[in-house]
Amino acid sequence: SSGINAEWPLRPGTPGAAGQEVPLSSTYHRINLANRDQYVNSALDYRLHEFDLQVQAVVEGLAKVIPVPLLSLFTGEELRTMVCGHPDIPLDMLKSVAVYKGVEFNSSLVQWFWEILETFSPSERSLFLRFVWGRTRLPRNIADFRGRDFVLQVLDKYQPPDHYMPESYTCFFLLKMPRYSSKEILTEKLRYAINFCKSIDTDDYARITRDEGLGGEGEDSDLELGSSQ
Repeated sequence: SSGINAEWPLRPGTPGAAGQEVPLSSTYHRINLANRDQYVNSALDYRLHEFDLQVQAVVEGLAKVIPVPLLSLFTGEELRTMVCGHPDIPLDMLKSVAVYKGVEFNSSLVQWFWEILETFSPSERSLFLRFVWGRTRLPRNIADFRGRDFVLQVLDKYQPPDHYMPESYTCFFLLKMPRYSSKEILTEKLRYAINFCKSIDTDDYARITRDEGLGGEGEDSDLELGSSQ
């Protein structure tokens, strides 16, 4: 019906963030052409201000760290980059803070490593960074690294090297690798490690050990697929 009193079988409410139905009016019980604008405005007002209390708590927390009026000097994008780092992983920046142990910077293994990272998608680069540093983004600029180098260390203790996985020590921004025999092997091992090693500080190892009542057995907490020490 197109009459002014036509009603829809909808109650004047809107779903909240937790999925609960939130009533918007106590004066009418159905939405019709006469009150639809009021309903829309009420729904928008509720959703826009649903988290005012939580937002105010965040602002009060920020105010204990930084003068809040200073935040108006930056755009939202600038502030996000300052807090979270680059959404992309610029390899040139990562290379500029890289140091090498047990291998020359111009060796085939190092060249393979950077060529592989070049082929990684943005999400894979983010996974790699999480694997080696426990974070998914790089700092905003070189100064924000605060002297922290990315260390790529190649060890000959892994024999035969192609049978072992890379290890990471996120506390030290350190990646340890066997001396792999080919770029293909390195690609396979590195991609497997960043996709299937998700624990940091051996969280899962410690949890499993505790749950199984094995605490205290074995002092070596290195995980083959990468662990933070």
